[in-house]
Amino acid sequence: MIMRNRFDRQLALLDENMIRMGELCELAINRVIKALTGGSVEEARAVIEADDEIDHMEKDIERLCLKLLLQQQPVAKDLRRISAALKMITDMERIGDQTADIADIVIAANMCEVQDVRDITIMADEAGKMVRDSVAAYVEKDLEKARQVMKSDDVVDDLFEKIRGELIAFIAEKQGKDGSEVIDLLMISKYLERIGDHATNIAEWVEFSITGVHKGGEKI
Repeated sequence: MIMRNRFDRQLALLDENMIRMGELCELAINRVIKALTGGSVEEARAVIEADDEIDHMEKDIERLCLKLLLQQQPVAKDLRRISAALKMITDMERIGDQTADIADIVIAANMCEVQDVRDITIMADEAGKMVRDSVAAYVEKDLEKARQVMKSDDVVDDLFEKIRGELIAFIAEKQGKDGSEVIDLLMISKYLERIGDHATNIAEWVEFSITGVHKGGEKI
């Protein structure tokens, strides 16, 4: 009983750390879009610095998960939960990398306020919500919420296609002028699409942690 109580406390700490890492990812998405739309180099640099904190969180959670696996004897359900966390933090770390990549573009291109593609902000908001909800689904053991995140990936994909079409039309209208800015914006929207993909991966691992099935495969 004492060992189980200690194990439950460590699982609760795992949940807290997962929430914190998810919050850092969502904040990074919000800040990098603020940097883009406001032309703020300082905000962009803060996002790059925040990526280090996300990296540290990944290592801390990884150590905690390995401690739980090595020092305890988790039953199948707990084992799936810990294994899922290890997979999820990899995707969250990559989300941090991609927000930092967007920040690098903002700094390198010395971008001014962006008004031509407003859907980028909508796309970023949707991607950030997917990250938040996928981690919440893990902590709350909410299968329906996880599956809703998976469905939301279609929304982000559709926004990417819309933005790409707008950018193509924009560069055609300008007869090739401002081409470099269009390419930068297209790369940014592609990074946001990938963030949505990572959030979907997280949700799929949440589904696994609850059901023992990953991506519609056999039960593990």
